[in-house]
Amino acid sequence: MIAGRVGHRHLSRRRFARLWVLMCGLAVMIWGCQEASPPAPLEKILKANQITVITENNPYCFYLYRDQPMGFEYELAKTFADYLGVRLKVKVVDSWDAMIAALNNGEGDFIAASIAPTYKRRQQVAFSEGYLKIRQRIIVHRNNVQVNWIEDLAGHEVHVRKGSAYQERLEELQHEGVKLTLKLHTETPEEMLIRQIVEGKIAVTVADSHIARLNQIYYPQIFIGGPVASEQSLAWATKPEAEILREHINRFFKTIANNGQFDEIHARYYPEMDEFDYVDLRAYHRRLKTRLPKYKEIIRAAADDHGFDWRLIAAQMYQESHFNSRARSHAGAYGLMQLTRRTARSLGVKKIYNPTQNIRAGVKHLKYLYDYFDEATGDDRLFLSLAAYNIGQGHLNDARRLAREMDLDPNKWSSLLKTLPLLSYKNYYAKTEYGYARGTEPIEYLKQIMIYYDILKRQGIEYKNVDYYEKNPWQFSGL
Repeated sequence: MIAGRVGHRHLSRRRFARLWVLMCGLAVMIWGCQEASPPAPLEKILKANQITVITENNPYCFYLYRDQPMGFEYELAKTFADYLGVRLKVKVVDSWDAMIAALNNGEGDFIAASIAPTYKRRQQVAFSEGYLKIRQRIIVHRNNVQVNWIEDLAGHEVHVRKGSAYQERLEELQHEGVKLTLKLHTETPEEMLIRQIVEGKIAVTVADSHIARLNQIYYPQIFIGGPVASEQSLAWATKPEAEILREHINRFFKTIANNGQFDEIHARYYPEMDEFDYVDLRAYHRRLKTRLPKYKEIIRAAADDHGFDWRLIAAQMYQESHFNSRARSHAGAYGLMQLTRRTARSLGVKKIYNPTQNIRAGVKHLKYLYDYFDEATGDDRLFLSLAAYNIGQGHLNDARRLAREMDLDPNKWSSLLKTLPLLSYKNYYAKTEYGYARGTEPIEYLKQIMIYYDILKRQGIEYKNVDYYEKNPWQFSGL
């Protein structure tokens, strides 16, 4: 009996030893696997001090202007990289399938390409929370406005890009019984299809509302019809396992929404138009061809002398005079750049209607204002200079003083958007040095200039092939 109990005790010890060895071995294996497994996506990004965005080379995502990387998605991605404290690299591809391949191959960390999540796309990637609400809308020529709603698409060919969310939605409509014909284009972006509408090559396409609205500025002949889908939100995409990276993306979008940074970036790429002015924009496009060429070289020379983009000066000039060298305002301003007699004399102008003298003096005056506002930076400095050109340096300084009193940054255009309108109210202007001013005028003035500038700037956008970015990533590293 005793011997049996002893034997049983030895057996238990052997089993315990075996179990211990097994547990230790398992622990070693688990630990080894953990050591050998690749780091989490965010950990890898921080360790490399670099994040790579996958995007497209188009007017809405990423492009070069005057050798500088630009684009709405690019600037958001650059701001996100700054938020993480890392450099940004851009990986440019030309289709949704190529984006997925690049993401899965580890060539990029996230996709930022004006993408709306759809059912099919959600099967491939995980999306962040949305950052911009959009709707897919019908686009036709202004002479074809009878095609306006979903039911009007029956019997028509609708041209969209292959693999797009538009294709997915239009196929759903076909299954729902809408007898439309779907024409797919392999490598034709929305903008080119919209241009083909204007040229009469196709009759109907579909585009997201923000793209449609921007292209209406470039092509005022188009008509933006009704929606073909419910409201969606653009979002960024990551691999499904990159949960922590998505959490940081979501926090980032909340942060820039709250501090106003998102609105500032959005306004730079999607000019605000309270009401679409078809007549004005048609006239502008026409005068770019008929009037601007006479003054283009003078503008270029004056802009180069003072470090401005000539297209910006041309846009300002159009807002001032519509390229009319004999223009005269009721307030006593003259010529292409609408100089007052006093300003003209101070700048040595002898013939105020002379195009060369007028343009050179106007640009020189703008440069003086730009130098004056040297505490501001970037676009803020430019916007303050243009606003002062319009309303006067004194009134602008009154608005800046009001900003200080309201604990706003006087060197931020976003602050002056709040204080300039106050110069029209007696309880505010009575306390200022320069008194009453129509403070909303420089706001509208600047808004129009940026719309005209955006149209001209589009002609200077450069599109380079993917190899350029791959061979020279440092150009887009944020260094």
